[in-house]
Amino acid sequence: MSRLSDKRRRHDHFHRRAQKQGFRARAVFKLEEIDHKLGLIKPGARVLDLGCAPGSWLQYCRKRAGRNASLVGIDRAVVDEPAGGARMLVGSVFDVDIDTLLGDLTAFDVVLSDMAPDTSGIRHIDQARSEALFERALEIAEATLAGGGNFVGKLFQGPESGNLVKYCRSRFARVKMVKPKGSRSESIEQYVVACGYRGTTGSDSADSTS
Repeated sequence: MSRLSDKRRRHDHFHRRAQKQGFRARAVFKLEEIDHKLGLIKPGARVLDLGCAPGSWLQYCRKRAGRNASLVGIDRAVVDEPAGGARMLVGSVFDVDIDTLLGDLTAFDVVLSDMAPDTSGIRHIDQARSEALFERALEIAEATLAGGGNFVGKLFQGPESGNLVKYCRSRFARVKMVKPKGSRSESIEQYVVACGYRGTTGSDSADSTS
């Protein structure tokens, strides 16, 4: 079997699994693998999903965190039905303000970002765009995470990715690089998983569920 045929078969496998289990996209299995390895999402967690469309990550978070969890998602695209019963926002992560993201919450326990740039096919441009999205996601995480909270961000491997990971290590107790099985082997995407945020958001760190 050719490598191309094998990739297509693997893609179809994850796609079929997602359909069978009622998830909106195959990307759900990337988060599932990360969560199972590191235990990021706890019952009752407050979760922010950046770049959430079509909503499979929010569906997974509802399944893991339960009906008492507070879920918020934002994307440039409209999600027809609130995935996982989340509060949905439409807009760019570069334009939204922190108070709008938080709403009635004081902080999040988990901030997720599966954001990817509109790719040009030019590697260094796509890497730079991915780094800008990751930096914005991390900026939002630092502004909204409760002490001890967790952050997951997609990042294309590039010349600045090492510095971004190093910065994460200065802000979180544990940082791991993960490339889930659901990621294509030729893809330069990886996920920075940062656990145990060392900062605090107001006086909220004492009741963090992470």
